[in-house]
Amino acid sequence: MASYIERRKFLAMLGGAAAAWPLAARGQQPAIPLIGHLDSGDRSHHKAALHRGLAETGYVVGQNVAIEFRAAGDQYDRFPELVAEFVRRNVAVIATGGTPATLAAKAATTTIPIVFATASDPVKLGLVATLNRPGGNITGISFFSAELAAKRLGLLRELLPAAARVAVLVNPTDAVRAESTVRDVEAAARAIGLQIQVLNASTSGEIEAAFAALAGERADVLFVAPDAFFNDRRVQLATLAARHTIPATYAQRDYVEIGGLMSYGSSVTDAYRQVGVYAGRILKGEKPANLPVVLPTKFELVINLPTARALGLTVPPTLLGRADEVIE
Repeated sequence: MASYIERRKFLAMLGGAAAAWPLAARGQQPAIPLIGHLDSGDRSHHKAALHRGLAETGYVVGQNVAIEFRAAGDQYDRFPELVAEFVRRNVAVIATGGTPATLAAKAATTTIPIVFATASDPVKLGLVATLNRPGGNITGISFFSAELAAKRLGLLRELLPAAARVAVLVNPTDAVRAESTVRDVEAAARAIGLQIQVLNASTSGEIEAAFAALAGERADVLFVAPDAFFNDRRVQLATLAARHTIPATYAQRDYVEIGGLMSYGSSVTDAYRQVGVYAGRILKGEKPANLPVVLPTKFELVINLPTARALGLTVPPTLLGRADEVIE
């Protein structure tokens, strides 16, 4: 009798374990991959574009992939500590926006895959070995083009043929891009007979001071360098340009949509979408070393007509005809 009872107990325990096993297995599903997104500002349209890119590869944020976002604002010296957090947590991919964030990520890890979006030349920065075969753990999207400065100045000169002096606003905190911009603009200005004046600004107060200096220097036009900090301050920049009645050209349509005069450049939103695509491909097993750096193929000219009228400018029909969008 005793052995019969023991056998019954053993079978009951075995059945209970078998019933519990599927529940335990369901509770041990592998954690979804985590992407660390590092940028200078909290731009919802860039985040949305990155999410769209991930979705193109089958990853839906909140379902089978997670993203944590960190922004340094205009305090670029915070990037190393922010990216160090991602490294400690061993995220699956680090997505970066802008040159300072990308350089900080590259310095922090040689193993975690990094996908960047930058307006700088990634080869000259030492981010990748070549555009076609980046090598290492980093690749991404560069909306850099050496011809952009000349093109933007040429369009501005077409709008204001009598202009003789151009002020160039750069952010000295991003020294690599600032030097590259000044060099490119200086060469382009010399070719069309323009003189340049360089203005530096890395805070809102310095932007105010730069515009005050414009009045004294009597610059005819303003060339705003492509920079994440300036993009975050685009309302301030467009407002001051209107207040000081100085025609300005920008690298992104974001400025023109809120009152800036004219922009010419590649689509930054599409660049962030491509960051999402590359991040998804890496999560599926591809190596950054084998993913070529994506370069811009489409550039857009956007003109704000009400701003032109407020500045007393008549936009030539030939220029309007070439615009990808005219804001009425």
